[in-house]
Amino acid sequence: MTNWTVTVADAAHSPLNREYNAEMISRYWGRPTNDAEIDAYERDEQDHDVPVFLVASSDGEDAGCLGMRFLGDGVGELTRMFVRMPWRGKGVASTLLVAMEAEALKHGVEVLRLDTRADLVEARSLYAKHGFAEIDRYNDAEYADHWFEKRLKRLTSADPVAMS
Repeated sequence: MTNWTVTVADAAHSPLNREYNAEMISRYWGRPTNDAEIDAYERDEQDHDVPVFLVASSDGEDAGCLGMRFLGDGVGELTRMFVRMPWRGKGVASTLLVAMEAEALKHGVEVLRLDTRADLVEARSLYAKHGFAEIDRYNDAEYADHWFEKRLKRLTSADPVAMS
């Protein structure tokens, strides 16, 4: 079992962000992408509002990332869940989700939402495993096919998980 370190980072300066964009473009179009296409996406289409960005690493090597933006009224939106290929299936995504839930609560977020595409089957499975329920469309994201929500529970000192 790998011990993960999760830190807050700057999405705009993380190489993981670009790798995420490359994978999303490639998977959507079903073909490899290139630097010019990624540059155009990052310049013209990508939403740059990611005030909370977490990076999971092991032994100094970044393995994955997850971002969150604030939608208002105690609602946060997850974005940019990405795990580098060699680290997939090793608990990185779950570690990031748990860490982001704690970070969300620190920021007064009580509900997390996200959207995802139909081709990201493993992501939909991960979110369901972590208690996210599919909901009706809540945004106008052009490429989204599925929308999820999770109501967060504040831990108390009486909660055994909070004391461990």
